[in-house]
Amino acid sequence: MCRWLAYQGPAIYLDELVYEPEHSLVHQSLEARKAVTRVNADGFGLGWYTERETPGQFHEVLPAWGDENLRSLTHHIRSHRFMAHVRSSTGTQVSRSNCHPFIIDNWMFLHNGQIGDFERVKFELERMLPESLYLLRRGTTDSELLFLLALANGLKNDPVHALKRTIDIVQQCLNNKSIESPFKASICVSDGKAFWVVRYSTDGEPPTIFIRSDDESVVLASEPLESGKMWNKIEPQTISKIQGCERTVWNLTDITNQPA
Repeated sequence: MCRWLAYQGPAIYLDELVYEPEHSLVHQSLEARKAVTRVNADGFGLGWYTERETPGQFHEVLPAWGDENLRSLTHHIRSHRFMAHVRSSTGTQVSRSNCHPFIIDNWMFLHNGQIGDFERVKFELERMLPESLYLLRRGTTDSELLFLLALANGLKNDPVHALKRTIDIVQQCLNNKSIESPFKASICVSDGKAFWVVRYSTDGEPPTIFIRSDDESVVLASEPLESGKMWNKIEPQTISKIQGCERTVWNLTDITNQPA
């Protein structure tokens, strides 16, 4: 399983979270504590917002701990909202196009988890994309496909219902093929103004997401970045919207889908 973090608040240098904490994201790439896979060496990525309309990005296939470009970039880039991800592949190739976060226009998306027996449902799910979105697919991961499906389901207009519809579609495909392997999703999405965070699994044991917040900033992470600070676990089977320091939570079972 992959590891990720997301930040919003006053602009900070990216290395303040990617490198400096005692259990930073780079440290997690070598020794994750709350994941089945302890080493996450199949590439990494950064996405950050500035005053421009679309976010910047940097993807690389090297292990995060050994890349001097990553160290230099995070030391010099300041951002009020960013995401970072270290990847452990669940079967797809190691390539820049498969590194998170995925970006389309002002939207940014990252994911930890997997669609069970993805190869058996990949064709069916891809067929649900309109041609305009299918042609934007660059990699081969289930994660990028989830992003494109969410966009097809109305992410730009109603993120909560779009994410819920996408989860339901994946689950229905798994049911249609009698696939018992779980669909696990730890997802963070942003339009540059807010975060939407999903923690979900069909087996009731979703990947972890922790949150730390104060009056000015919010940090989300697969694992706490340090001890001695207040980290709370995001509730399972929920979607959260985080805007400023306000957080609104929906239980996925309580959301009624609307027409796309």
